[in-house]
Amino acid sequence: MDNNTVQTNDFTAKKLIDLLRVTGKNYDLEKIQRAYEYAAMLHVGQFRASGEPYISHPLAVAEIVASLELDTDSICAALLHDTVEDCSDKTDLKEIQKLFGPEVALLVDGLTKLVYFEIEDKEEQHIENLRRMLLAMSKDVRVIFIKLCDRLHNMRTLDAKKENKRRLTALETMHVYAPLAHRLGMQKIKQELENLSLQHLDPIGYNEVRNDIEGKYGKSLNLIEHIRAVISDKLNENGINFYLEGRIKTVYSVYKKMYNQNKSFDEIYDFYALRVIVDTELECYATLGIIHEMFNSLPGRFKDYISTPKPNMYRSLHTTVIGREGIPFEVQIRTKEMHHIAEYGIAAHWKYKSGASSKQELDKKLEWISRLIETEDGTRDPDEFMDAIKTDILHDEVFAFTPKGDIIPLPQGATVIDFAYAIHSAVGNKMIGAKINGMIVPIDRTVQNGEIVEVLTSSSTKGPSRDWLNIVKTSEARSKIRQWFKKESRPENIVLGRSILDGEFKKYNVKLSDQQKNDMVAVVAQKIGFTSADDLYNAVGYGGVALNKLSNKLKEEISKLTVMNVEPAVVTEETMVQKSQKPKHLKSNGGIVVDGEAGCQVKFAKCCNPLPGDEVIGFVTKGYGISIHKKDCPNVIEGMKNEENKDRWKTAYWEEQDNGGSSRSVYEALLQLFTEDRVGMLADIAVALADMKVSILQVNSQKRNNGRCIITLKISCKNIEHYDSIVSRLRSLNGVESVARGFS
Repeated sequence: MDNNTVQTNDFTAKKLIDLLRVTGKNYDLEKIQRAYEYAAMLHVGQFRASGEPYISHPLAVAEIVASLELDTDSICAALLHDTVEDCSDKTDLKEIQKLFGPEVALLVDGLTKLVYFEIEDKEEQHIENLRRMLLAMSKDVRVIFIKLCDRLHNMRTLDAKKENKRRLTALETMHVYAPLAHRLGMQKIKQELENLSLQHLDPIGYNEVRNDIEGKYGKSLNLIEHIRAVISDKLNENGINFYLEGRIKTVYSVYKKMYNQNKSFDEIYDFYALRVIVDTELECYATLGIIHEMFNSLPGRFKDYISTPKPNMYRSLHTTVIGREGIPFEVQIRTKEMHHIAEYGIAAHWKYKSGASSKQELDKKLEWISRLIETEDGTRDPDEFMDAIKTDILHDEVFAFTPKGDIIPLPQGATVIDFAYAIHSAVGNKMIGAKINGMIVPIDRTVQNGEIVEVLTSSSTKGPSRDWLNIVKTSEARSKIRQWFKKESRPENIVLGRSILDGEFKKYNVKLSDQQKNDMVAVVAQKIGFTSADDLYNAVGYGGVALNKLSNKLKEEISKLTVMNVEPAVVTEETMVQKSQKPKHLKSNGGIVVDGEAGCQVKFAKCCNPLPGDEVIGFVTKGYGISIHKKDCPNVIEGMKNEENKDRWKTAYWEEQDNGGSSRSVYEALLQLFTEDRVGMLADIAVALADMKVSILQVNSQKRNNGRCIITLKISCKNIEHYDSIVSRLRSLNGVESVARGFS
């Protein structure tokens, strides 16, 4: 190693080493020094936008990591976090592992994978970066600790960047990194990230609020000091060992309150708070009693986060009181350990905890990351994934209780259905209702903080309703509902999925046969990893595949048909049937004999869908050969009244085959079912047809005023005998009143 090269800059690890020595923790200082020297050597000749040597950045990040009192490997990884990306010609992960061990290499690898990469679709890029971050967090949460420290130093030095870059970085920090810091309980970093972001997003507003705070604090300084002195005297009288500090609301906190509540600065009264730090949990409650004895408390402003901690490990007592001067102020009471965790969140775990049981405890506190990773199966569209991020991670939490007193944390806005699935998927699937504080409530009722929720279940229920997917707020509940439908309702899913995709096809204004649609879906299914069209219909039906993920692929298949001139959009007199222009979806004869000759170019009319065994007739079309209709088709009866077309009607009949059928194996048939309007009716029909191995090509349902329903089905069918057996089976179903042959 060229030590002379390293010494050419003014940055050394001395400050970092001194900071670590002060902590008294058993750091491997020699390893940290080596990591610094190695990083300095690799980054030599590289400079930041400010003009400083690049090593200043990883060194500053390592110092922030050290202030969190993370372990040796975390500090080494902070020093080395840009080496693999920026110095790939000089080092790689294998070299990092060889020199500093597998733990450091794992952390550096995780941080390297968080580097942003270019994708043409900026929304897709943002989603992919979030996925990578969550995945890295799920493997080792120290990765995100270091990344937050990295982002904090970048924000502290953001002035060196161009304005548009500053705004983009600040916006991303405000919407992603600051909320993540909050979710991890790292309040100190979260607040600084928010303030630094606001400086670049609204510098004028930031300066105005900051000046107002400084002015108000200066005017109230004597009053504040008097309150602190009075409280200190009282606590000393009661023999409580304490540390008292003042806390002024951050600029961003006041700015946000003014914006959200449409208040002027003069209407913000609780911008000041006192924090009392004591030795034990018992002294927290004793101090609370003393404070309430000294001052009048504001109703509804007391929060006990000690007995009911936040999911990010935050514990403290909060109360708002009014002094004799009529000015309200907040008092926060906590122990030293609680205070450290309040400042540094889950990162404080390394200071207070160790051992295998501690690892299990930490994993439990990070379950929300794993749950989001598990429910993100790659099929979710970008908008839905962002909604999940905003709901599951970036929203504030509420705490509800089971009747037994168990705490269920939920994102703000979650419903009782979300509550049920948060307990267990089996509870959600059997849910039939809910009570809140002993009162029956609708299942779309939003759960509020501190409420007792009782989920009412029944073993006889068939499972969740599809409507619940539009009600629930958490990705966990949505995923569990989809899993149920995926497993339990395949026939119904296929029917629904087919109907959804039929609606998608209609957007393209291209005339397609049902067979063509099915073929296209089969091709798309294979492209995205499904084995058959029905598997894809099923996935669309239960919500496992987003429709916008299929749109472009379906459009590609339609474009291919257009290029191949499969079905011309416009037919003229000049495009009469010619061999060179035969539409490819038509069979050469279709098992039909027309005017005594087989092999004619025919198509089967969609208005009546004739089947082998039906009496048929042919009609010479302009451009599509001969159209075959049932003789009793309404279009035939009406068409024969027109004398001008008299010569275009041709005698036709089904060609005899050795096996007693036609040369074409499957035809389309239209059915109209008149049924009861009840839940599960369509599913019963779908199951019956699936048992007979009959494919449903199209479905439509229409309610009538008398509590009845008309269900129109287009199905695959071999011949009239097969059709009769299908009708017989459907008529036997409970709730089916009659079945009729349909005409379009």
